[in-house]
Amino acid sequence: MHARDFPIVDAHQHFWEPQRNYHPWLSDEPMIPFRYGDYTAIRTRFLPPDYLACTGGWKVAKTVYVETEWDPKDPLGETRYIHEVAAQHGLPNAVVAQAWLDGENAAELIAAQADFPLVRSVRHKPHATASAELAQRGAAGGMDDPRWRDGFAQLAPNGLMFDLQTPWWQLDAAASLAADFPGTTIVLNHTGLPSDRSAEGLAAWRAAMERFARSPNAMLKISGLGLAERPWRTEDNVPVVRDAIAIFGAARCMFASNFPVDGLVGTFDTIFSGFAQAVASMPHEVQRGLFHDNACRIYRL
Repeated sequence: MHARDFPIVDAHQHFWEPQRNYHPWLSDEPMIPFRYGDYTAIRTRFLPPDYLACTGGWKVAKTVYVETEWDPKDPLGETRYIHEVAAQHGLPNAVVAQAWLDGENAAELIAAQADFPLVRSVRHKPHATASAELAQRGAAGGMDDPRWRDGFAQLAPNGLMFDLQTPWWQLDAAASLAADFPGTTIVLNHTGLPSDRSAEGLAAWRAAMERFARSPNAMLKISGLGLAERPWRTEDNVPVVRDAIAIFGAARCMFASNFPVDGLVGTFDTIFSGFAQAVASMPHEVQRGLFHDNACRIYRL
């Protein structure tokens, strides 16, 4: 059975209408710098019909919507909006909402987000340095910051997980966070962002991922593997996919498109065909877990 025959849960994707709703990075000029370079092509409406038009022959059954850096002054507005989209289109089926954990009203905001029926998790990108050479612990707004952690402590009582987007060189702090909050599931986004594909860079990424993966409450989204200024290629990314699965174990991994963002570097078919090639030798039930069942279990779909 080919992976195209599986029902797919896309564990990380976005919808938006930047002409209707304010997203600073999709609206402001000059454009905010981004790891894939020029992203003019995605600064336009992207709703479920647009998404499904991209998926080709892949049988997408459900999706997980992840917050889109909507106006941070109105995080509940985004959650209300995406529930309207879901009611109209049947997608998405779970939501990762915006909640700034070090905000003054973090406890109230997290409780309010948890009241929405599709919300399973929140995301707030913690402070991170621009490179491994600059990595440090204890910065304001980072995972060691007591105020940030006070917000994080509100997640488990509200039945929420945390979606973590941070580069691999901050994963030592993530490992400490996971150990200190064992009752909170932490879903690492975009494969830990292994942008440096040199032998040394990949070795450092693997070591950081291995440390974080020792935490049983750590999960992984295999996504966001594009490289700046080059198309998504199996020769670049299939080895990384296989390493990630070997480190975390297949039961804790999920495949995701990161569309429309990763549409800047590859088609949906290119990316999911690469995932399928990476796991083609694995047992059927393991492949189905990566494409569908694990996301259903982790995001309660």
